[in-house]
Amino acid sequence: MTAKLLVMGVAGSGKSTIGAALAAALGAVFIDADDLHPPEKVAQMAAGHALTDAMRWPWLEACGAALQAVPGPAVLGCSALRRSYRDRLRGAVEGLVLIYPDAPRALIEARMAARQGHFMPVALLDSQFATLEVPGEDEAPIRVGIDASVDQIVAAIIARL
Repeated sequence: MTAKLLVMGVAGSGKSTIGAALAAALGAVFIDADDLHPPEKVAQMAAGHALTDAMRWPWLEACGAALQAVPGPAVLGCSALRRSYRDRLRGAVEGLVLIYPDAPRALIEARMAARQGHFMPVALLDSQFATLEVPGEDEAPIRVGIDASVDQIVAAIIARL
């Protein structure tokens, strides 16, 4: 498999957990887009301030470049909330496969409230959902619920790849 996969969604939807487990199951490299944010942007989000599109473009360019630089299969966990963000990533990475962990806001909020050591506060969840443009069928997303075990979610994704 030489595919490049994008696991996208709002904060707390499981992008990193699912992406890392999927990469391990496929023998692929996992890239967490959170690690590509400049420290000043992480500090801004940690302080409860959402990023603007102008602030996101260089980060999305870095995400696309990091994914494209992997010579074999790779999985990127990246919010990519707007279609224009996903289009930017698709422009950098040919054949990008979109995976969308879909979940109700209440479940995501509970998960965010329970996690430790992450810079994204629950207070920004409303801005995440306000920004989210759910992938359309023309984007051919693999939609998965997050109300199962990680192993079950990964198996469901692999079955649809």
